[in-house]
Amino acid sequence: MLKSGSRTKLLKEYTDACELIKETEKDLERLRRQQDRVHDVVKGSMEEFPYTQKNIHIEGIDRNSKSSKIQRKEELLLIERKRKAQMIKEQVEEMINQMPARIQRIVKMRYFENYSWEEIAVRMGRNASADSVRMECRRYLE
Repeated sequence: MLKSGSRTKLLKEYTDACELIKETEKDLERLRRQQDRVHDVVKGSMEEFPYTQKNIHIEGIDRNSKSSKIQRKEELLLIERKRKAQMIKEQVEEMINQMPARIQRIVKMRYFENYSWEEIAVRMGRNASADSVRMECRRYLE
């Protein structure tokens, strides 16, 4: 079970973790497009009659070039960054799923949508005040 401070910190990191995942995916795609591609043409023919010779274009990634090794290292770093951000995201989602529905709404508005306590109180209704909503959330997180 996480401590109150840890829960709050994790909730604050959720939005950044989600954005970091998206940004890292874009970085990985960019990196993969930059990889050194090699092209070649080979000649071949059918094994059976007619022995028609054809030119076949092949391409691939040169994994032995110096730049490819550097790119591979950068790719591994990006994959690790994405994995850590996904772990934070999953931890928060598991924690939220265990909360009562009312607390889920409060947490969503406060930490993910950046509403003030006053705005949350108005949206929650039931004559809630900013202080009562804040205290309800704080007590749950403790």
